[in-house]
Amino acid sequence: MSTFNIIATSAMGLEAIVAKEVRELGYECQVENGRIQYKGDEMAIARSNLWLRTADRVKIIVGEFKATTFDELFEKTKALPWEKFLPENAEFPVSGKSVKSKLFSVSDCQAIVKKAIVDRLRTKYKKTGWFEENGPLFKIEVALLKDVATITIDTSGAGLHKRGYRAGQGEAPLKETLAAALVLLTNWTGDRPFVDPFCGSGTIPIEAALIGQNIAPGFNREFVSEQWNWIPDRLWDEARIEVEDKAKYDQPLDITGSDLDHRMVKIAGENAFEAGLGELINFKQMQVKDFTTTKDYGVIVGNPPYGERLGDKEAVESMYREMGQAFAPYDTWSVYMLTSNENFEACYGKKATKKRKLFNGFIRTDYYQYWGKRPPRN
Repeated sequence: MSTFNIIATSAMGLEAIVAKEVRELGYECQVENGRIQYKGDEMAIARSNLWLRTADRVKIIVGEFKATTFDELFEKTKALPWEKFLPENAEFPVSGKSVKSKLFSVSDCQAIVKKAIVDRLRTKYKKTGWFEENGPLFKIEVALLKDVATITIDTSGAGLHKRGYRAGQGEAPLKETLAAALVLLTNWTGDRPFVDPFCGSGTIPIEAALIGQNIAPGFNREFVSEQWNWIPDRLWDEARIEVEDKAKYDQPLDITGSDLDHRMVKIAGENAFEAGLGELINFKQMQVKDFTTTKDYGVIVGNPPYGERLGDKEAVESMYREMGQAFAPYDTWSVYMLTSNENFEACYGKKATKKRKLFNGFIRTDYYQYWGKRPPRN
């Protein structure tokens, strides 16, 4: 087994949650803006892709070095052991980005990195012509930040938020990784009721069900690194057996998703069915003001409309007031709401126990947390 420098990339504000997930997999890590770095072997690459709920991608660092000239970028890239990663027929497109660096032309940096890799591989594979590039895919990225170049290979392929269950979606779907983070930031466990009163296409209830039964988010999809010759198929088989062994399929769940739009309720049901959770989640058409329950110690998580569009704000703030009134009688329930609306607490009628800044795509939002009474100890 080899040891790799691995990066799990993260949306802004979710780094601590991704780091907690990485540590729970058994890997020590360092946290930086937008990335969690750790060391691991081939099995760590497979397990990270299968298990990380809130990371965007899993990448391996091939090299990290200072580069202030194109010559330096070329020579230091060429000095890296590319033959360890890329077979002779590898398809290896190079993408790039540059922030606060002397080498600011991204297209030039991409071309230079590509040429340096080709030069290295020509020597190693004793080849004079072009490489066919008709084999497995290795997506390479050169990222320059303050004159330090980090060159990585993406092991995930499609972003990790693409779980493979989303048959349909609404106008502004919540990313699965953020939905999972919203659930993980609560005090919910699978033995308590869970409600999403703005379920849309069902992403939050589906992610809650996966968490409640400890089902790995990547169980239903493939990853680009499964095609690589230096990660044996048996490792992926072992990693997937671990996924099966750790799932708690017999954990009963009480999860409800509701929405004002009957079409979204139908789509949510189809998505849950696609995820293999069709029987476990109850979806229904309902307005939030009609919420009632006879249960205790439940958790409500929602991504309600924000009222960003002109004319929507008044209706949305009126709905926040109705929501506050509907939830008020249930003091054992905890409520968690994500919105960019700065008047939320005033409309809801109560100051949050805690709030956390998160980004929903490019929208800066706050996650308002209202903690209910603790259940009595047995």
